[in-house]
Amino acid sequence: MAKRTPFTAVNGRDIGIDLGTANTLVYARGRGVVLDEPSVVAIDSRTGKVLAVGAAARQAVGRTPGSIRATRPLKGGVITDFEATEGMLRHFIRAASGGRRGRSPRVVVCVPSGVTGVERRAVLQTASRAGARSVRLIEEPMAAAIGAGLPVHEARGSMVVDIGGGSTEIAIISLGGMVASHSARVAGDALDAAIATYVERQFAIAVGERTAEEIKMSLGSEQPVPVRGRDKNTGMPKVVELTPDEIREAVEPPVRSIVAAVQAAFDDCPPELYGDVMERGIVLTGGGALLHGLDERLVKETGMPVVVADEPLGCVALGTGRCLEEFDKLDSIFAA
Repeated sequence: MAKRTPFTAVNGRDIGIDLGTANTLVYARGRGVVLDEPSVVAIDSRTGKVLAVGAAARQAVGRTPGSIRATRPLKGGVITDFEATEGMLRHFIRAASGGRRGRSPRVVVCVPSGVTGVERRAVLQTASRAGARSVRLIEEPMAAAIGAGLPVHEARGSMVVDIGGGSTEIAIISLGGMVASHSARVAGDALDAAIATYVERQFAIAVGERTAEEIKMSLGSEQPVPVRGRDKNTGMPKVVELTPDEIREAVEPPVRSIVAAVQAAFDDCPPELYGDVMERGIVLTGGGALLHGLDERLVKETGMPVVVADEPLGCVALGTGRCLEEFDKLDSIFAA
């Protein structure tokens, strides 16, 4: 077993990274969340050089010439393109450090609870190569619970469901540890893909991921949504309107999978903690927590009260930040 690198939080150069499939948030110790950017990298395919990262790179998705590749280097919450991820992390670490020279920062990175040992090592190595002096990992549902203000160190059960871009992370937490956890690689991206597939099947229109995401976010408006895309039969532009019922029909398969994952997490829950969760409720975090009607669906399917965290999009980053600010107190929750 590798020797654990000393990591004593003593200055403001420590940073926490919520390395998400869709977005990356960075928390700087003493300053709060200083960066929130899409997890997208634009690369020159001829030289391998990183040309843009974050929002600038996202603008290029689907609009780049053949020599430039815009990619999201994480899928399902894990790294699939190591070079692109390294370039992205290097950019974010430098930006969070304010361009200051000197010693490299110490970094805490969030990972899904279901990652393998190989995937954990990949995150550690990639963050180190990107410029981190030392790296610790924290599992996303634990960070989300801390960021949502749940009493993770109490001898009572708290349940968090973090629905990100690539994975849904579910945990029942007590006494500073995850008593039961479940990770499902279905989340925001799966919802977007389901919408794109539905539009293509029903209307023969090809839409990109950004359009699919905008359709998803419109759910709850109760007004038809105009959808512009390319007619796959004629190749010409085409506009149709999607009703709220059609959008709900489109996202039903992944929503059903998310509900099933939450239900599965209860299979390993001790009876004593089950009562605690029934009393205190399930807390939803992550971008998927904002999907209109999902909280009501979970109430209906699980019989448990469900609440959406105050800042669902930032809970994981805020939880990572609290670990930096109260390092000695929360040291035991780190995964590496």
